[in-house]
Amino acid sequence: MDEQDAEGPVADRSATFREVLAVAEYRSLFAATVLSWIGDYFAKVAVTVLIFNDTGSVLLSAAGFAVSYLPWVMGGPVLAALAERYPYRRVMIICDLARAALVALVAVPWAPLPVLLLLLTVASVLTPPFEAARSAMVAQVLTGDRYVLGLSLQNMAGQAAQVAGYALGGVIAAVDPRGALLINAATFAASALLLWRGVRPRPAAMLREQRRSLLKETGDGLRLVFGHSIMRPIALVVFSLVAIVIVPEALAAAWSAEQGGDSRTAGLLMAAIPVGNVIGAVLTRVTGPERRLKLIKPLLLATPLFLVPALVRPPLVVVFFLMVGAGVANTVIVPLNGLFVSVLPGDFRARAFGIMQGGIQITLAVAVLTAGALAETLSVPVVVGTWAVCGLALAGVAVKAWPRGDAISAEIARVAELNRKASAAPAR
Repeated sequence: MDEQDAEGPVADRSATFREVLAVAEYRSLFAATVLSWIGDYFAKVAVTVLIFNDTGSVLLSAAGFAVSYLPWVMGGPVLAALAERYPYRRVMIICDLARAALVALVAVPWAPLPVLLLLLTVASVLTPPFEAARSAMVAQVLTGDRYVLGLSLQNMAGQAAQVAGYALGGVIAAVDPRGALLINAATFAASALLLWRGVRPRPAAMLREQRRSLLKETGDGLRLVFGHSIMRPIALVVFSLVAIVIVPEALAAAWSAEQGGDSRTAGLLMAAIPVGNVIGAVLTRVTGPERRLKLIKPLLLATPLFLVPALVRPPLVVVFFLMVGAGVANTVIVPLNGLFVSVLPGDFRARAFGIMQGGIQITLAVAVLTAGALAETLSVPVVVGTWAVCGLALAGVAVKAWPRGDAISAEIARVAELNRKASAAPAR
């Protein structure tokens, strides 16, 4: 299969992982992404250990861990809008090289704590434009059902990167946290090299004369996503799904302790949703494109439904399998993402992905804090079960209000033609 064939769309059949990995650009992009992810997890462990070793403060070490989330919460969509102005490949390479330099500086022994936190904050600010450019570039490199399979691969790799990054980072940070940070810097540099050598340059999605202020460009993206008859329900459903599944994972340690478990049990519960995600990603491969779209409504309902039995305080082994089931059903996010891309104009990709990522991060923070506060006065099973009942009600509303199939098909065709004309326009 040559490169041209590898990038062509898959019409009405399910793609294969072999076809996805046959796209040389995607292989480079995939490897660079995994390296960046592993490096991020290395850094989180190393920074937490480094600050705690230097200060003895749990609060300050937690603050170092939380720094990476601040840019998304404070202004992720605005930062992501930067990626629309410049070629995605260039944005990613610059962000990787800058993060490599900043993280390497964090590893310098003389750096006082305020300087260290400042460097970490600046490095974290580069994550939203990098992730927005990466998401938009995947949609450029992979078309049709290959895009959905590519997302499945990334979901599986993301879970593996999290486990490997935390585990290896913890081992290395226990010996030398600054050494772990230097490894993190090296992963960013390697990612930049892979992107430079393996991904071809493409023009920016936005013409220079189309530029306005970043706030106005971000506002355009917000109006597009939340004013669109198909993107809006997709966005709201995705935010609801991540809010549902994060709660049992975030409360796993307390849940285990309440029911006589230990740290090993808590670890298994925390791994249950990711295990379900991996199983769901594999099932995505054997489910055709049309079938996936038909399964969206049932899976929307199934995700919270798996967690409702928490109300009856089942044994922890049952809890594990309920959480695995919720993780499997939650991979409905993959076809939802594919549908989102299919109705998204190409010159809004980075902004739209930035808005979605920012919304997800804010939703995760609010859900965890709210559930944690409730668990101060109520038992964890009651919190998780009640939360799931509320999620089921939301899913029911979403299913009832879901756009009709003919409206979705018509919008996909309209945007496809719009993007075809844009890609056929002279290079910018």
